[in-house]
Amino acid sequence: MDALRFYYDLASPDAYLAAERVVGVLGAVPEFVPVQITTVGGFRCAEEEDIYRSEIERRAAAHGLLPVRWPDPFPADTDWAMLVATYAKQTGRVVAYSLAAFRQAFAAGRDLGARDWVLVAAAAAEMHPAAVIKSAELRGTRRRLDEATAAARAAGVLDTPAVRVGERVFHGDAELEAAASALAAA
Repeated sequence: MDALRFYYDLASPDAYLAAERVVGVLGAVPEFVPVQITTVGGFRCAEEEDIYRSEIERRAAAHGLLPVRWPDPFPADTDWAMLVATYAKQTGRVVAYSLAAFRQAFAAGRDLGARDWVLVAAAAAEMHPAAVIKSAELRGTRRRLDEATAAARAAGVLDTPAVRVGERVFHGDAELEAAASALAAA
């Protein structure tokens, strides 16, 4: 298989649901690719946001995940957390860090815009805080995140989460099973 990638943004609760399930559903470990492509937010009214939250909570329960606890604010400013994810990818700890960060945000209700919670997730992935802080602030880390985002868009990723199987892109937690079928057929 040429490309088996899981694209995600830590701001997306849908990506959290997919990250918790992607390996089990696909039966393979995709390359985890942090990108800044998400359409979370921009709700036109409180009722629209409530419906969205209820749907995420319902799906989390259906998948047997911990109850969703929403960070305040939601959506959070996850820019620095995504830079840390990019650094984690370089060190081979992207899966552990990303799952820990998602759990901080959506299982514990912690704001990933607060660096302390990002550092807690990094520590869970055995990443040293001084190295995390220094690496996340390097221009090269920002460049790698921007390049990954541009490459994802060029590959057809419109939103996160997304799974790329070969040349096909499947969007959303709801399409994981379709991605698994495409992988099995490849």
